[in-house]
Amino acid sequence: MSVLTSAPTLVPTVQATTQAPSMVSRMTMIMEAFEPQDARLLLDEITVRAGLPRSTTHRILDQLVQLGWLEHAPDGYGMGWRSLKYRNNDSISSRIRAEAAPLLHDLQIRTGKVVHLAVLEGANIRYLDKLGGPTAVNIPSRVGGVNPAHGTALGKSMLAWMDPEDLDEIFANGLPGVTGKTLTDSTLLYSELARIRRRGGLAYESGESYEGITCVAAAIRVRRKPVAALSLVGRGRDSMELVAPLVQQAAHRISEALSAPASMTA
Repeated sequence: MSVLTSAPTLVPTVQATTQAPSMVSRMTMIMEAFEPQDARLLLDEITVRAGLPRSTTHRILDQLVQLGWLEHAPDGYGMGWRSLKYRNNDSISSRIRAEAAPLLHDLQIRTGKVVHLAVLEGANIRYLDKLGGPTAVNIPSRVGGVNPAHGTALGKSMLAWMDPEDLDEIFANGLPGVTGKTLTDSTLLYSELARIRRRGGLAYESGESYEGITCVAAAIRVRRKPVAALSLVGRGRDSMELVAPLVQQAAHRISEALSAPASMTA
């Protein structure tokens, strides 16, 4: 009796391969290295946290800086304007409002003027708070409302501390006019921002967002980055110059409070 034997079945061998992470994955790994979000990290620290080669990390960091997701300063890398645009969530805004509240109240009592608190969101500002009692109804702004940043003292006070490359990106679509006094030429706007820096951060507005309304504002900064701004509102440039030192002092005190350990990182 013959025994039939079948040929052995050949099973293809699948060789496991490990694919390198995609560009999106690598960018995500780098962005997640920034915890807490307002941390300043050096290149080597980011390389270790992201688990990527140093050259790869450096190349992607350059791209993220160019696009505004990160910023680069002598003390390291940090969140850029585009990241901050999405970072201004209710939690962060609540902390800013909490630290600013007593000083906003004090400003309103001492001056009798309407006080605004706002954050920068791309090319606009968003109002976080507004104090002023009965007089506040005469100012056509509202909490949660937005205005073009380049047409407000609040916005200009924050824009003054940003890199020119970031400003070019923010205003890539131009500078829309709100009133006849709104700056719609980038050269004029950048000159105004330079004057704001020379004044120590004080920004003025006269009828640029609302006819007949004048403001003085100063940015609230954490590690040199503008995170918000406060302003006083009136109807005369002279009165704004008189109260400007109070605005500057309040912005400085809020900046110090937000810069304290764990204030913006809780």
